[in-house]
Amino acid sequence: HGKPLEPRNAELMDTDVCVCVCVRVLALICLFVCFRCRLCETVVPLEDPIITETTSTLQEWGVLWKQLYVKHKVDLFHKLRHVMNELIDLRRQLIQGHLAQDQTREIKRHITVRLDWGNEHLGLDLVPRKEFEMVDPDQISISELHKLRHGDGCRVPVSHHLFINLKSFTYNSISEDADVFFSLYDTREAKQISEKFMVKLNKNGGPKNPEKVDRLCALFTDLSSKDLKRDLYIVAHVIRTGRMLLNDSKKGPPHVQYRRPYGCAVLAMSDVFHTITDLKEEKDFVLKVYTCNNENEWHQIQENIIRKSNTKYSAPSTNYGFIFSLQLLGGELEQIRRENQAVFNRVLVFTRKLGFPEVILPGDTRNDLYLTLERGEFERGGKSVQKNIEVTLFVLYADGDTLKDCISLGSGEPSSSEYRSFVLYHNNGPRWSEMVKLPIPIDRFRGSHLRFEFRHCSTKDKGEKKLFGFAFTPLMREDGTTLSDESHELYVYKCDETATFSNQGLYLSLPCCKEDFNSCPNLPANLPFQRSPKETFWVSTILCSTKLTQNVDLLALLNWKAHPDRVLDILGRLRQISGEEIVKFLRDVLDTLFCLLDDNTDKYGPLVFQSLVFIINLLRDSRFYHFRPVMDSYIQNHFAGALAYKELIRCLKWYMDRSAEVIRQDHIQEAMRALEYLFKFIVQSRILYARATCGMEEEQFRASVQELFQSIRFVLSLDGRSSENLVFTQAALLNSFPDIFDELLQMFTVQEVAEYVRGTLGSMPSTVDIGQSMDVVKLQSIARTVESRLFFFPESRSILLPVVLHHIHLHLRQQRELLICSGILTSIFSIIKTSSMEEVEMMVESLLDVLLQTLLSIMSKTHSVETGEYVSCLLSLLRQMTELHFHHLLNNFHSKEELKEFLLKIFCVFRNLMKLTIFPRDWSVMRLLTSHIIVVTTQFLSPALHKNFSEADFDFKVWNSFFSLTVLYINQPSLQLEALGPAKRKKVLDKHGDMRVTMAYELFSMWQKLGDNKPHFIPGMMGPFLGVTLVPQIEVRNIMIPIFHDMMDWEQRKNGNFKQVEAELMDKLDSMVSDGKGDDNHRELFSLFLLEKIEQETWRETGISFVTSVTRLVERLLDYRDCMKGDEMENKKIGGSVNLMNFYKSEVNKEDMYIRYIHKLCDLHLQAEDFTEAAFTLLLYWELLQWEDRPLRDFLHYPCQSEWQRKENLSRKILHYFNKGKCWEYGISLCRELAFQYETLYDYQSLSWIRKMEAAYYDNIIEQQRIEPEFFRMGFYGRKFPFFLRNKEFVCRGYDYERLEDFQQRMLGEFPQAIAMQHPNQPDDTILQSDAQYLQIYAVTPVSDISDVPQLERVPERIKSFYRINNVSRFHYDRPFHKGPKDRENEFRSLWIERTTLILSRPLPGISRWAEVERREVMEVSPLENAIYVVENKTQELRTLISQYQHRQHHGNINPLSMCLNGVIDAAVNGGIARYQEVRVAAFFDKDYISSHPEDAERITHLKDLMQEQVHILGVGLAVHEKLVHPEMRPLHKKLVDQFHMMRTGLHHVSSERGGAAAGGAGGAGGNARDVVRLKSAFLVLQPSPSSSSLSSIRSNSSQIINSAPSSARGE
Repeated sequence: HGKPLEPRNAELMDTDVCVCVCVRVLALICLFVCFRCRLCETVVPLEDPIITETTSTLQEWGVLWKQLYVKHKVDLFHKLRHVMNELIDLRRQLIQGHLAQDQTREIKRHITVRLDWGNEHLGLDLVPRKEFEMVDPDQISISELHKLRHGDGCRVPVSHHLFINLKSFTYNSISEDADVFFSLYDTREAKQISEKFMVKLNKNGGPKNPEKVDRLCALFTDLSSKDLKRDLYIVAHVIRTGRMLLNDSKKGPPHVQYRRPYGCAVLAMSDVFHTITDLKEEKDFVLKVYTCNNENEWHQIQENIIRKSNTKYSAPSTNYGFIFSLQLLGGELEQIRRENQAVFNRVLVFTRKLGFPEVILPGDTRNDLYLTLERGEFERGGKSVQKNIEVTLFVLYADGDTLKDCISLGSGEPSSSEYRSFVLYHNNGPRWSEMVKLPIPIDRFRGSHLRFEFRHCSTKDKGEKKLFGFAFTPLMREDGTTLSDESHELYVYKCDETATFSNQGLYLSLPCCKEDFNSCPNLPANLPFQRSPKETFWVSTILCSTKLTQNVDLLALLNWKAHPDRVLDILGRLRQISGEEIVKFLRDVLDTLFCLLDDNTDKYGPLVFQSLVFIINLLRDSRFYHFRPVMDSYIQNHFAGALAYKELIRCLKWYMDRSAEVIRQDHIQEAMRALEYLFKFIVQSRILYARATCGMEEEQFRASVQELFQSIRFVLSLDGRSSENLVFTQAALLNSFPDIFDELLQMFTVQEVAEYVRGTLGSMPSTVDIGQSMDVVKLQSIARTVESRLFFFPESRSILLPVVLHHIHLHLRQQRELLICSGILTSIFSIIKTSSMEEVEMMVESLLDVLLQTLLSIMSKTHSVETGEYVSCLLSLLRQMTELHFHHLLNNFHSKEELKEFLLKIFCVFRNLMKLTIFPRDWSVMRLLTSHIIVVTTQFLSPALHKNFSEADFDFKVWNSFFSLTVLYINQPSLQLEALGPAKRKKVLDKHGDMRVTMAYELFSMWQKLGDNKPHFIPGMMGPFLGVTLVPQIEVRNIMIPIFHDMMDWEQRKNGNFKQVEAELMDKLDSMVSDGKGDDNHRELFSLFLLEKIEQETWRETGISFVTSVTRLVERLLDYRDCMKGDEMENKKIGGSVNLMNFYKSEVNKEDMYIRYIHKLCDLHLQAEDFTEAAFTLLLYWELLQWEDRPLRDFLHYPCQSEWQRKENLSRKILHYFNKGKCWEYGISLCRELAFQYETLYDYQSLSWIRKMEAAYYDNIIEQQRIEPEFFRMGFYGRKFPFFLRNKEFVCRGYDYERLEDFQQRMLGEFPQAIAMQHPNQPDDTILQSDAQYLQIYAVTPVSDISDVPQLERVPERIKSFYRINNVSRFHYDRPFHKGPKDRENEFRSLWIERTTLILSRPLPGISRWAEVERREVMEVSPLENAIYVVENKTQELRTLISQYQHRQHHGNINPLSMCLNGVIDAAVNGGIARYQEVRVAAFFDKDYISSHPEDAERITHLKDLMQEQVHILGVGLAVHEKLVHPEMRPLHKKLVDQFHMMRTGLHHVSSERGGAAAGGAGGAGGNARDVVRLKSAFLVLQPSPSSSSLSSIRSNSSQIINSAPSSARGE
């Protein structure tokens, strides 16, 4: 199979390996021979086609099976593995070839079931089959192919069988042997419907016979579907064998055993069916055994338990009872035996149904008499207590001998010669209701009788059983009939133990029952036995015999010669005989009837004819349908009535001729229903007569048949609308009429029979003249005529086809009985698939137009079962039409209007075939055939379209219908070969080619033929044609794209521009690309082809601009589609939406599309909970609206309303989003705008509401804390990024609490293929043009506009903070480098900063968290300027933190404040303050620096002022810290205060010195405390990081970029 066998299949390898090796060697030899002989010859495998299919299917499944595991479809993975293993095993059995024919067929059935199951669950194509083998669609009609899919086989009654396996019986109170009887009980009819299955158990609950351990199994057979619908129960009666009373050892001696009732258990079959969901599934059940409280109720204990009459039985104290399993099996026993070897390998007992099964089979021999002991009434006999009565049953023959082994208590145990009933304690009116089976041999039945002996069982010490009476009954009466199936009241005769029964004649001469007593009134006075008049005994019998009958009339008929005077009376009563009795003696009855006909035709003829009709109709019953072969065999091999045909024809004709006169026509209708077998008898009789007389009276026979057909036509031609009985007669005749064709073909030629049939069918009234029911019967008769053997002969078909087509045409035209008509057409097409030209021509003329009209009517309905049938009929007809047929068809139209109507119909039907789901998705064979027929038909019809409807006769409707059809055709899913697997794609291409290309050429050709009429389809066909170009087939695109140049050219000629083409194209592109169509190849081809065409045009410039715009739009649409895929991250979706939205606004100015994408972008923001961005996005639409009352149409989710109302609603929504995003400052301006509008309109209620909202926003600004986000710069480099990201850089506003490491991980998660760049340097062209993705991320610092930030001291810090990080469009990051030679003594003197400022295209926040970098500015910052910048930032950080603690926003946690103060005041880095003074102060405040940099004097002074300001801030911070510090942290606070005082003292000292120096103009600087106070913090921040420069180690502060730069970048 192309893969190794799995270990579990190792046992298959021994045989399979040998076979496979031989096959492969032979295959190689064959290939070599073929190569030497004929290189192009195809080798056809000799193996069974189903083996070949199984092999290829397993190979295909093998690939998909592994994918199931990868996709985590574990359940289907294991199921498919199991099915594949089964297929391998079944295939091996077929390859070995050691199976019988029926076994091979069964294995093929199993294989196909599994193949179809796997294909369905894997989403593969349906495989059409016939007789388990794949069907070649080219070899059968499409109608027949459609029929194979749905199937229409008749339902045959299925027998069911119930398997029961008793596993254990546990109880704790019997401790005696027991007999258990299982049976099926119908609670509605209160009767047992099956034999009993008997199990003998020992006192421990195990089988009494040790050999039956684990083998207590039975199969209840022949249950019909009707039986399963009955209210059935499984009933188990338990009869113990032991003492009279279970717990009383005094009642009777221990050696005397009695059969005594113990308990009963029931199980509803409905519970079984609910539990057993699958056929053949075996499930365990547990049944409790209930005991009877009163033995008088024993006969109905099962009813009491079912009805839950709790007072009449007792439940066990624990769950003691039966444990058994059940399994439901369906089908014939032989089939079940083969399929369930494990079941039948056990010792299985067959337990039959009482009576005959639903279907009686010939040869099913049975002779069983079921006897039920019902009840008895006995006298007390002078005793103080009632008797304990036991009944003993014997079966005796006429000679007095007891028949051995003729009594069976139940299946599962051997039969015995006597039967003893169970004993009911102290009961003179016992009710046993116990059934036994009497399998008496047929040859011993006559003369045998049953004797019942009644004994009283004493419970005294001796335990005697005293005989006190008996009863008897013969099995067969004197007239030869057996006991009837009913209850029999038998006489009880007195006797005692001394009585002898050796001479049975003594009592057989006595009457056994009341009927017997009436038949012998003169009885002698001295009888040997005296009847007890007060005692009676009731039994009931059921006979199930194929050899014996209980019917007197049947016996009288078979023995008619003994009573010839009673023949007429007997024949009259034949209809009252049960069907079961007649079929048992079918041959004998038929022989008797024809004997009577030969004896006296005139006297017995009519009655024999009626009897024959009755028997024939009896075989139409489903119960006796299997006896039809018996009848056929009788006619062929045993029938000898050579003269019977004359009387049969005469009687039949007489019946038909009287149909117009007789009111009651039951007997006529029965004769019509029996027409088939009557003709069988007629034809066989004529053959026998002709054989005996060498063909005499041939002409008379033909004349009589001709007259008979005239009578048939007469009956059918009668108007039945006034007589319901006549309608039934006509219906019966039409139903039977097709059945006689085969018989007529034995006597007449094909043409003669066809003429008879045509005349008969032609005699039927037209559709409008008969009722609907008769209409159905007529069509059914025509259908069976078409399916008959007669219609297969070409010479008869030429006679019958016109009349058949005529009737179908009438019905289709009136839209009546469509389902039956479709079946007739299906049969016709399956027969004449290789028919002559004349037949196809006839069908085209009669059917094509009416078929199209019918299909249009059906397709207009929502659901119609006939659609598939009529589509297959139409396709079958079109498939058989050749070019000559189309030529004749198109030339036969009388006017162009008729031709136009036809073309519109067929084009409309074809379009509906592709739009509606006529055939399921997995039926690719039918879909491809449909497409093939459509394209071929279109090629035949398009010349007529061009010839008749072009130029002056141009008709837009027909041409538009044609173009719509071609567009739908090319776009239909079943033809998109790119979605198929390689093997299936190759198979389709080999068989049909790429039909899209064929249709595209046809479309282009017809477009070119339009000439000056092309403008009629511009811009209407722009969208449809664009959809064709988006099909991923290069050749189709090459054909179709030039049409757009043609459209542009015609639009330019007509209007001087092609604005309409541009607008239509862009609208359609947006919707189609969003739906998944289009790709980069289409974009490139579209641009390449059109630019090449436009190059020669006078409107070249506008054309190139148009093509460029379209190309850029496609780029963005493709990016947007890729970003919107379900597994993409929100940022990519938002980026793609912003990109496309900006394009519609700035480049093509399409406001509608722009607004649509505004709302799509807003929805994406809401999904990501970016409420601020959602508000800014909606502001774009808000800005487009005016405060006017101009009405607006409904758009998107907006209703029809005025522009003012829409803008107001939009304003409220924007305010809601600003509030959720905590951007209240932006909402305030909108509140003011709304307030102005409300005030203008004097809408004070709304004005009050908006003012309150504005006030609430102010409260929120003051009271609520807002987290300052961080900002990150991102660079996307490489050609693998989408267009809107490729080689661009953006700044992103991070989420709350999101740091650089988190942001980096999030972005790498969104772009998993990206490579993280480990430096901040700009990439070179190698990276920019590479086919990869490079991602560069680092933090940036917002640079706010100073004018936007409130500068007043009293403005709260939180207000200032908002303006510093919002509405920002400038960001910067720094890179350190040494300018000039590096100062070895103090590196800070030469360490400069390269500051890059990024200017964004729009400020943040905005419509997206991202904003593209529009340009960048680079400047150099001196060390002193950088120090000033750092000190300012640190001071601002301190001010912000202290302000937060002053407003109690940290809820008592002062750790952040403590750490910040400690870091500024007591930073012991690199040796602490002393080291800091040595490095830093020397850098900026020594004399050498000041003298060499006089231009920095002002900056140095500014730095000193900043340091003083920071000292002030530190003092405020320490005061706040003292109020909040925990007592345990007081030592730290004291240390900070001491350090601060020392710092401040030093700062004043240095200030005074530096002040004097400044006054003297020296500008010198020395180490002083002021340097130490502030520059210490700057040093800490600027200190190089000990970590590596990897991207993951970058921190969020802007200076971190400096430290993470590589050494080369820092000038090292």
